[in-house]
Amino acid sequence: MANLLQLCECSSSNPMILLKPSSLNSLLASTSRPRQQYSYHPAQPRISPPKPKPKASLQQSSSSSSSSLNRREFISQTTAISLSLVAAPPPAMSEDALSEWERVYLPIDPGVVLLDIAFVPEDLNHGFLLGTRQTIMETKDGGNTWAPRSIPSAEDEDFNYRFNSISFKGKEGWIVGKPAILLYTSDAGESWERIPLSSQLPGDMVYIKATGDKSAEMVTDEGAIYVTSNRGYNWRAAVQETVSATLNRTVSSGISGASYYTGTFNAVNRSPDGRYVAVSSRGNFYLTWEPGQITEEFEEVPVQSRGFGILDVGYRSEEEAWAAGGSGILLRTTNGGKTWNRDKAADNIAANLYSVKFINDKKGFVLGNDGVLLRYLG
Repeated sequence: MANLLQLCECSSSNPMILLKPSSLNSLLASTSRPRQQYSYHPAQPRISPPKPKPKASLQQSSSSSSSSLNRREFISQTTAISLSLVAAPPPAMSEDALSEWERVYLPIDPGVVLLDIAFVPEDLNHGFLLGTRQTIMETKDGGNTWAPRSIPSAEDEDFNYRFNSISFKGKEGWIVGKPAILLYTSDAGESWERIPLSSQLPGDMVYIKATGDKSAEMVTDEGAIYVTSNRGYNWRAAVQETVSATLNRTVSSGISGASYYTGTFNAVNRSPDGRYVAVSSRGNFYLTWEPGQITEEFEEVPVQSRGFGILDVGYRSEEEAWAAGGSGILLRTTNGGKTWNRDKAADNIAANLYSVKFINDKKGFVLGNDGVLLRYLG
């Protein structure tokens, strides 16, 4: 029987990142690209010193008006040269060009929220991008360009699917969405098959992980975890009960504190050894299934996010990570989370950034609403 250990309400008026101190290792060398610095010194026009003024004569007076005109033209021309030199420095590199990220424009409807991205392990040029409004896109050039992908078995006139999660293991791939839909491929996404699902599943499917030959694990937003080993035709429960069921049971038995839980899972992640961590949509609880399972202590790290919330963190390496949030906020750490610096790549993009995904240390993406996709350039 699963045991509920601790349940607490956590709130903060200022956005911050919780840092696990034990994860801080020696500082790696900075991977940021050097930025070229420009300096400019405008050339000064060379003007000859004035010649001594000759004595006046009748011959000079006849040409004084033309000499005066020539001097005015000379001064006017040299002044214009000086101004043009000062006003025309070499073109500076834009902030976007200096950034670690660039925006990839997608041929999709405005308002689409991008939710997940994955690449075929055997061909990292071939990948898929998911989102709301039944959005599935495909790339075959590493994410530089994307095209809409039509999957007939996922085109139901009665539903407008929200595709939440995608995962590949070898050439096998899985997609889950809401309302309940499960797609499977065995040929690296060249074709997709729809797998029937029970209507009795508790909650909506928010996460799937390909784990091996015809095997996968699937998670719902109520904390139910199911596993399959026969291509998705049969599933068995991996946990005894959902979070809601656990809390309802503990509340009815008189355990205090459990009533603080509201909402459903907003984000779920799985470690390589099969352990899961999830965050609720209200961000106001934590719990463990076994006594002593969570022993780490976290410390608060202030970040310069201009008051907007941090929505996701993705690790590029053990020491370098990127955090994304509301109103185009991008933050970077190169020392395991001790300090964070803001990247201005998306400052002028009117969108929230929901997810940071690194495929490897050279390929990464940030997903947002209104079809915003950023590609890592490092």
